[in-house]
Formats: sequence, structure tokens, C-alpha cells
Amino acid sequence: MAQFVLGMLVLASLVTGLFFVRFWRQTRDRLFAIFAAAFFLLGVNWFWLSLVQTDEVDSAAYAVRLLAFVLILIAIVDKNRVRSK
Repeated sequence: MAQFVLGMLVLASLVTGLFFVRFWRQTRDRLFAIFAAAFFLLGVNWFWLSLVQTDEVDSAAYAVRLLAFVLILIAIVDKNRVRSK
């Protein structure tokens, strides 16, 4: 059952990343590009965890997730930053 749930997480992350890529291609807004990268990173992380057959989660998995969430925070801060003209 856990493998099925991990597979669903991988698919959901990759589909969400593809939606953000589509929005980025339409608008060329960095927010969508960074969000797409973060969700692809999360998808790769979940896929990697589905291949590992141990109950102990490696700290690298947490580091990858942390990187993805930091990317999302960077995208939000970048979007809301006041730009000087």
C-alpha cells in the first residue's frame, strides 16, 4: 500500500510541475518556473523514496524536500519584491 501511495505522490508532483511549466511558457514569469522546478524535485524525491526498501529514511531525503520548499519560498519572495525602475 505504501508503494501505491508513493506512486500517487510521484505522479501528482510531476503533473503539477507540468502545469507550472505550461503556465511559465505562456507568461514567462519566474514564479512558475521555480514552482515547476520545486515540484519536479519533490517528484524525484518521492520516486527515490519508493525505490529504497528500508524503513529508515535517509537524511538526504529531508534535504531534498527542504531544498524544494526553500525554492518555493524564494519564488514567493521574488514575486512580491518591489522592483525599482
